[in-house]
Amino acid sequence: MPGFERFGAAEKEQVSEVLDTGVLMRYGFDGMRNGTWKALELERDLAKRMQVKHAQTVSSGTAALTVALASAGVGAGDEVLIPTFTFVASFEAILALGAVPILVNIDDTLTLDPDAVAKAVTKRTKVVMPVHMCGSMADLRALKNICDQHGLLLLEDACQAIGGTYEGKPLGSYGDLGCFSFDYVKTITCGEGGAIITDSDLYKQNADRYSDHGHDHNGSDRGAETHPNLGYNFRISELNAAVGVAQLKRLDEFLAVQERNYNILHTALKSIPEVSFRRVPKGGVQSYAFLNFFMPTQQLAKKVHTAFGENGIDACFYWYDNNWHYFRQWEHLLQQKSLGKMAGAVYEQWPDYDRMDFSTSDHWMGRTVSCLIKLGWEADDMESRAQKMAEIIRGLV
Repeated sequence: MPGFERFGAAEKEQVSEVLDTGVLMRYGFDGMRNGTWKALELERDLAKRMQVKHAQTVSSGTAALTVALASAGVGAGDEVLIPTFTFVASFEAILALGAVPILVNIDDTLTLDPDAVAKAVTKRTKVVMPVHMCGSMADLRALKNICDQHGLLLLEDACQAIGGTYEGKPLGSYGDLGCFSFDYVKTITCGEGGAIITDSDLYKQNADRYSDHGHDHNGSDRGAETHPNLGYNFRISELNAAVGVAQLKRLDEFLAVQERNYNILHTALKSIPEVSFRRVPKGGVQSYAFLNFFMPTQQLAKKVHTAFGENGIDACFYWYDNNWHYFRQWEHLLQQKSLGKMAGAVYEQWPDYDRMDFSTSDHWMGRTVSCLIKLGWEADDMESRAQKMAEIIRGLV
């Protein structure tokens, strides 16, 4: 990733079709369209690719999470279990609905620890939200068993992992709902965009309505449509969807490049005794969007990351100190810094995070170095990059 590195004639052709009609909005203006409906086309293609009944495109991955939660009836006072390592959109979507994000420890998959999830379930828990960070998944079977036992929803945040699979099913399709991001730096990009997938007719109907001000989309004139429930504007544009149509058709091409580059780097690093790698659960195939490895100590991981930067190795991350992706830096969440007053249930049910033990998460994140796998790197470039990275690590251990 990201897919913009491979923009070409296919994307231009799809966008031109939209511009030729002059209709940039996904709904209405039927007479001007000449049969061009890019958002609908992207939804059909995505549902088929993900082996589900339904897909709903929206304006972003954050919107996808918000709409998915709302579509399943999540609201004030409901608790949603999320990992300590994710993107801020996870808790933003939850708080937007007046629900309560509950941070839970991760394990060596760098995603939700099922044992920690089982201990975190309360009578107010409504959803377990595994986030397939950096292209690989949680122990989904174990999480599904917990959800089945307690009657909870399993919502997969697969925003960073499109193309991965678990037990033969595309990531995002294993749970009750799955979400994707198509923002500018994702493997499949629309520039801005996202999607929800599900086999539930009800959740699809709710998502379709909620993402467009509650319109029922009953096929009549847009001005005559009714509003069965409240909704908001989370629509994707036809221009963004057109880029996504082209990019989705190229997903296998992109995944092959990611896997090739990943394997080159993995081969170069695996011979170093001090380097170990994140665990991919049995039955899982990652999307190869990142290579994540552990150093023996937090101090050494920080040194490796710093040395990479000093030697011109870009696109590598030390997530422990990252403002967007690890909870230690989420001052706005932990201290409830909101421009408006949060829902009463949020205040009443807010965990005392100062007293909670996240040492297990620190153990894994503190020792993790994460390397983005770019689509723009050719094999020869990747070989030299991998050898340079291995040399840097050997010089520090």
